[in-house]
This record gives sequence, C-alpha cells and structure tokens, in this order.
Amino acid sequence: MEESAARMTDAPTRQLTESELRAAFARVREEVGKSVVGQDAAVTGLMIALLAGGHVLLEGVPGVAKTLLVRTLSHTLKLDTKRVQFTPDLMPGDVTGSLVYDAKAGEFEFRQGPVFTNIMLADEINRTPPKTQSALLEAMEERQVSVDGESRKLPVPFMVAATMNPIEYEGTYTLPEAQLDRFMLKLVLDLPDRSTEVEVITRHAAGFNPRDLTAAGVEAVLDAEHLAQAQAAAARVGASADVIGYAVDLARATRQSPSVKLGVSPRGTTALLSAAKAWAWLTGFDAITPDHVQAMALPVMRHRLQLRPEAELEGVSADAILRAIMQQVQVPI
Repeated sequence: MEESAARMTDAPTRQLTESELRAAFARVREEVGKSVVGQDAAVTGLMIALLAGGHVLLEGVPGVAKTLLVRTLSHTLKLDTKRVQFTPDLMPGDVTGSLVYDAKAGEFEFRQGPVFTNIMLADEINRTPPKTQSALLEAMEERQVSVDGESRKLPVPFMVAATMNPIEYEGTYTLPEAQLDRFMLKLVLDLPDRSTEVEVITRHAAGFNPRDLTAAGVEAVLDAEHLAQAQAAAARVGASADVIGYAVDLARATRQSPSVKLGVSPRGTTALLSAAKAWAWLTGFDAITPDHVQAMALPVMRHRLQLRPEAELEGVSADAILRAIMQQVQVPI
C-alpha cells in the first residue's frame, strides 16, 4: 500500500494539449477572480509574464490588491511565493541569503534568502537603497545568486513581481534604468469604479478573508510542470519578418521622439516580441500579428522611456507618447 502511494506521488504530471492548457489558463483567471475583483488586465499581464519568463512591475496606490493578486495567482498555479517588504535598512543578504557559521559543524553554511522561490513579491521595491536593489539584478537576469564566489541556481520557474506606490516619494529611491529594463512588463492598477468597489466591500462584509484563499474557494488549476509546457508552446508561436520589423520600428521610433531622452533598448524589443508571443498563444494564434504587438506595447515599453525634463513639466506621459508613436508607425498588412 505504501509502495503504491509512493508511486502515485512520484507520478509525472500528465501532458496536456495546447487547447487544454489554454482552457486551464482561462480557469486560472476565474479562480483569481474569486479573491481579486476588477483587475482582469493585471491578471492577464501576470500570466503573460509567466509564460514569457519575465518579471513584472506593479504600480498602484496602496489598497488595490497588488499583493493579494500575486498570492492568489501563485496559489492557482501551485507555485511557492515569498514576500519581502523593502525598507531603507534592508541589506542585500536579507534578499539573496548569506553565510552563517554553524558552531556544531565548525564551518559556514549558506542560508537561503527569500529570493529562492518561484514568485518573489518585492513589496515597495523603491523604498530600499540602490545597493539592495542591485542584489536582485543577477537573480532577475541570470536566475542565480552569487555569494562568497559561489553561484547558486534559483528555482524554476522564477519571477519577481515588484510593487511601487506612484504618489509617495518621501523615503524612496528611484529605480536605476538597468533594473527597470529587466522588468518585462509594467502593469498599472487603477482604483476601481463604483460598482467594482461595491462588490469588493460586499465580499468583505460577507466574511471574505484575503489571508485564507482556501476558505475563499480558490482552487489550484495547474502546476509548475504544466506551466513549463505552456511556456514551451508559447515560445513556438511564429513571428513573420514583417511583424518583427514592425516591433523594431516601434522601438526605434521611441529613440527618435523629441520628448524622449532615452528610448527602448534592444532588450525591450526582445521583451515586446516575447510578450506578444505569449498573448498570441493565450488567444489561440499560431503566429503573432501587429495587433498582438500593439496590445503589449504599452506594458512592455512604458517604464523603459526616460522623458526629457521639459516633457515632464508639460505633463506628457509615456503612455501618450507610445500611443502617438503607434499611430505614426506604418503597420504591416
């Protein structure tokens, strides 16, 4: 009996067809909706980032369910998640881990930090100094951390979901361009409209506890192996030369805009293509179209634009510049 149970535990995850995987991701959205209301675009963005192997920057005022959204998504995918509250006194070793002396063994041993997880929630990432922010750079780009000259691989999958408060600047540190460029998407979570807010408060009045997702009826739909299958399928989505050229033209146009001091880098163009592939796969396409590129242009590019001071003084936003560029750049037919 015990041997039979062991064999069941060790049984590999069943391979799903692409249609089954897409249907499962639709269910993931439904399960997340049991705890998070009115943030469908952010849910889709997080799923796209997971499929494309990227990281996400979540911007929104406190109380719009940024943390709950990440926790619920990881629950539906059976992924481990850890939350780190970034503060001015946070040290790099508090994130990556450090060597600790073991008195019994008489030697140092490595104690893993919270970055050793599948989804790391970096709460208010701009509240910690650049030294600690930079501790994430290697993890985000290389999927490893180096301590005392030894590199240690991070779990697979690995994603950083970092939150930022857009209206509070006291005690914050601007994220360097090198780190912003490593976030595939920047998702903006707005305040809900009246009907959505009424639904949120009604759920809480009925006893909803955001700290107990199981009691809220949120179920796990997929696991890490299924996610890997979906990632491989999304990577196989085709991209014609015309569509690739269109993505490149959009990126190059940001560098030539008179309102932009620093435009989108080639890494940003690569991220745009990967995100478009993930979105195309989710919507049932075998190849990306200009529509997929346009749908991903704002979340992929908005945080990669560094505006000129005069444009900021005039109140010009990165989103407005990108929308104007998409109207100007010729779309391949």
